[in-house]
Amino acid sequence: MARSVLNYKHLYYFWIVAREGSIAKASQILHLTPQTISGQLSQFEETIRTRLFQKQGRGLGLTETGQLVLRYATDIFFLGEELQEVLQDTKVGRRQRLVVGILDSIPKAIAYRILEPALKYSKDLTFNCLEGNLDQLVSQLAVNSVDVVLSDTPISGSYNIKTHTHLLGESAISFFASPHRAAQLRRSFPQCLDGAPMLMPTDQSSSGRAVKQWLRDNDLHPKIKGYFDDSALLKAFGKAGEGVFFMPAVIEKNVVNEYNVRCIGTVEELSERYYAITAHRRISHPAVSAIYETARESLFSVHD
Repeated sequence: MARSVLNYKHLYYFWIVAREGSIAKASQILHLTPQTISGQLSQFEETIRTRLFQKQGRGLGLTETGQLVLRYATDIFFLGEELQEVLQDTKVGRRQRLVVGILDSIPKAIAYRILEPALKYSKDLTFNCLEGNLDQLVSQLAVNSVDVVLSDTPISGSYNIKTHTHLLGESAISFFASPHRAAQLRRSFPQCLDGAPMLMPTDQSSSGRAVKQWLRDNDLHPKIKGYFDDSALLKAFGKAGEGVFFMPAVIEKNVVNEYNVRCIGTVEELSERYYAITAHRRISHPAVSAIYETARESLFSVHD
């Protein structure tokens, strides 16, 4: 019996619907009627003799087989896009692309310093940086939509996804205030934090949780003026003198110069850790290898 040939047009329609989460949204992208797309998906399921979608509330969810097909489809069409870029490039050699998911709680200066070695690795490397929370980025890692996720939190056992967490390094925590605010904090550090206005990251940040515990352990009770998901916004409020804030000590000079603030103290016992999360134990992408090795050898100087 002859083996049926995979219909890549049907696979592409499936990929768009699965990515967008609905036939209606996919129809706008594909410029086809929902009825046409629905018919093509039915033909595809008949050909491969399995269901790919199932009802999930008011929308569509993927079956277990659908999730498997989605992983392969993502690889196939991402490679297709990369091939188009290579063919359009006038330079000799194969262009490389690195898709990085970055936790939105990671300071931009830290993210840049971690990724900088990849920029030096190859001048033909194209970056695609995506921000989001850990759930969103790990889900994209699972379907090979991203090559690596930069996180300040290791993957816990609650994720039913096969991933590997690589420690890049850690940094002590420094506290900052505007020059005017720093002049008002006349007591020695860290006692000056007691009763002082403070800006905090949300509890999704591991450093935020650690600092809260450290404050309690040292009987320090600052007045929390606000919680922030975005570290850049938090620093902007700190620059305006709205309160004390903290950042990794490894970017202390950057924070002081860029935001015109003063470092009022550093706590060595507090640390912020950074991780590279990949889908495979062995780091195969050469740019990710450059990031990993440089972070451990010079940026954070991690020693096993």
